[in-house]
Amino acid sequence: MTKAILDSNNSVQKVAIIGASGYAGAELVGLLYKHSQAHICHLVVSENSSSEGKLFSELHGRFQGICDLPLEAFSAAWFDEYAAKLDVVFFATPHEFSADWAQAFVEAGVKVFDLSGGFRLKDAADYPKYYGFEHANIDALSSAKYGLAEWQHDEIANTNLVAVPGCYPTASLLCLKPLTSNNLVVENSLVVVNGISGVSGAGRNASLATNFNEVSLKAYNVLQHRHQPEISQEAAIDVIFNPHLAPYKRGLLATVTLKLKAGVTTAQVQQAFQQAYSDKPLVRLVASWPEIGNVAHTPFADVHWQFDEDKQVVVASCAIDNLLKGAASQAVQCFNISLGLASEYSLISTC
Repeated sequence: MTKAILDSNNSVQKVAIIGASGYAGAELVGLLYKHSQAHICHLVVSENSSSEGKLFSELHGRFQGICDLPLEAFSAAWFDEYAAKLDVVFFATPHEFSADWAQAFVEAGVKVFDLSGGFRLKDAADYPKYYGFEHANIDALSSAKYGLAEWQHDEIANTNLVAVPGCYPTASLLCLKPLTSNNLVVENSLVVVNGISGVSGAGRNASLATNFNEVSLKAYNVLQHRHQPEISQEAAIDVIFNPHLAPYKRGLLATVTLKLKAGVTTAQVQQAFQQAYSDKPLVRLVASWPEIGNVAHTPFADVHWQFDEDKQVVVASCAIDNLLKGAASQAVQCFNISLGLASEYSLISTC
């Protein structure tokens, strides 16, 4: 079926990746180079980047002989020359860049998949507090659609600007939404999300705070992390988010604790998760608490929950690779949906 859709309705998409030198950008390159419907035309870095002119494979040696494209510097002149020739652009950029440039690409007829936080929050007033800048593109902000692939298929399919979710929100929302969407949660109750991420979540640019040799397990940005309003917005419930940084390279675990309404049963909780994910191949409902080692370097999200009927408390946990399901592979899911393909197309193979 997928092959028929592919042959009859779609042509190969001309793609640019802006922010290709970073970790998420590199993962995008790896995924899109294997994708039959994507042709990478340009790999782009910031205007004053020291990487300009280098081959992509010089920065990411595992791609030598696979992707040896040069890294081009973005500028207004670059946009004027190339934007209208593209079908799709992926932003793996600072948040302000996508906020400034996404609408220009859309107006040039290019679909935008933004892996930054430039369009995740719907209220422009939240950006100065959580992202440190005033959002100047209010029209684009109002038209952008959130891209949690398992939950927003129709919105993704019918927009030209997708805000790809953050890594912590992806794992958190995959736990929360089966419960909140079925109205099982006690209103105005305390909902706590604890998240743990490896150091690659901080990006490729080195800093002492995220240096692997300096990191010890610790909480950070508690009660003020920019992903707290994102999780609350998309779960339609206020949450307390406690992020933690751990001394490992990649992978992320989110565990949520919340109280369900009186009378809710274990069978109802099970039904909510089964209905949500039984036809979603990239979300695996696993029989024991998820482990980062089982999802690292994969596009899968592993979810497990337990419910205490006496206390009416449910705990759900989700493990993902922060650079894949938390960034690049979810962006490719959104790309697939926009083409009318199954969201997992090219991301997994079965035997």
